[in-house]
Amino acid sequence: MSVNVEKRTDPPGESDYATAAWELKERIRSAEGVLRQRRGFFVDAYRRSTAHLLVENDRLVAFASVRRDGYILFLAVHPDHRGRGHAERLVADIAENHRSVTCHARTTNRQALGFYEHLGFEVIRRIDDYYEDGGDAYYLKLGGESLRERLSGFVGR
Repeated sequence: MSVNVEKRTDPPGESDYATAAWELKERIRSAEGVLRQRRGFFVDAYRRSTAHLLVENDRLVAFASVRRDGYILFLAVHPDHRGRGHAERLVADIAENHRSVTCHARTTNRQALGFYEHLGFEVIRRIDDYYEDGGDAYYLKLGGESLRERLSGFVGR
């Protein structure tokens, strides 16, 4: 049986999937200790951004919220759906629509840092005490056009 993952979008001002995105983010936070935001901050940021969504059988399996300037606010993939290229697909969609793609990642989140490095993101700088809980972050930026093309290659379209 083949599984069909559908791409959907919540444009700025819409929040059809905000609750599902919050619940997915909280599941990951609880299990892995990452994606720690207060609900009010999350919902406000989600509603102001464009959310790229991957849905399977009307269930959210992955999402990325991005600002108009290409800054990725949130990127999450349901643990049962990892390793299927969902995160690469979301970042490729973002890169296709923005001249620059950036984000922050905790300096202790080796999984996220490895993922971003694999896609061609570069550490621009370290920011101490970036997160509300005092955690440090790296500010990351996707490399030049050749890397954007490489990223598109990860997701055969």
